[in-house]
Amino acid sequence: MTFSASEKSQVRRRLLRWYDQNARDLPWRRSRDPYAIWVSEIMLQQTRVAAVLEHYHAFLKRFPTVKKLAAAREASVLAAWSGLGYYRRARMLHSAAKVIVRERGGKFPTTAEEWQTLPGIGRYTAAAIASIAFGEPVAVVDGNVERVLGRLTGQRLSGEQLWQTAEDLLAPRRPGDFNQAMMELGATVCLPRGPLCLACPLHAFCATRGELAGAVKAAPQKKREVHYTLDLRDGEVFLVQRPPKASLMAGMWELPERAEKNGKGSPSFTLRHSITVTDYTVQVWREPAASSAAGKWVALDRLDKTALTGLARKITRKADLLWTTPTTEARSHGG
Repeated sequence: MTFSASEKSQVRRRLLRWYDQNARDLPWRRSRDPYAIWVSEIMLQQTRVAAVLEHYHAFLKRFPTVKKLAAAREASVLAAWSGLGYYRRARMLHSAAKVIVRERGGKFPTTAEEWQTLPGIGRYTAAAIASIAFGEPVAVVDGNVERVLGRLTGQRLSGEQLWQTAEDLLAPRRPGDFNQAMMELGATVCLPRGPLCLACPLHAFCATRGELAGAVKAAPQKKREVHYTLDLRDGEVFLVQRPPKASLMAGMWELPERAEKNGKGSPSFTLRHSITVTDYTVQVWREPAASSAAGKWVALDRLDKTALTGLARKITRKADLLWTTPTTEARSHGG
């Protein structure tokens, strides 16, 4: 399905009017500061808005400018990022900040093409920052936008065809708002399952008005049980470091993993944790760490400045060891 010039104009007008009236009040939407917008876009990748809201203000308070971020130690950046997951994003954000400060004299790129030359910045992120912070008329495509466009056109769009369709609909005078409106529509109305079609401002233009035929079902979550040792002494907790070349959370600190329940005693507590397609049941045992565990003792009042894995942070909070928590004042593209 293709839209006429008149239909495109109506789509833009209706979507922007809906966005002006219904957009969630999110902290990064109150700013046109490219640094603040860039941080939010990196955090929002593969992360729900609710989780980002818990970390966004705390991160900016700790690193209020790109110069502060560039000058920070990687361990400090990872500690501030802890709980958001996908830690490569934090490392790339840190690397890009150094490039901006050391090679560009602290000046931010103003176009999507320039943003893509920085570490960790792909086509989507570059377009989002350039359109929102600098008003460049470039479209974005994330999972939400892909779903909205697929349902609107009734076609399973992919690759360059998807990007071209997004560009074709873009409102050139308000590109940043239009891009955010498309993502907002997908996050709050045009949902993956059970879309709220009657509340959609584009209902009259939609080819499917619901699920796109033959939609691919999400892979079922795997389930796994894991056990960790919580070893405490004199205001310190024993932690081990993940290998520097680990595929996930390299160099981060966590509790020592323990062999499965051996039939003696009971865990101190149990919690749930999810990483990508796996749901974990986590059993935490208050006992001395195995003598073979190579790690270090960390003072409890230093935990909030330690680069903990998301699970380790969750465990220490559950055990009332981590008192300093990020502000919850503030969102992800996912809702």
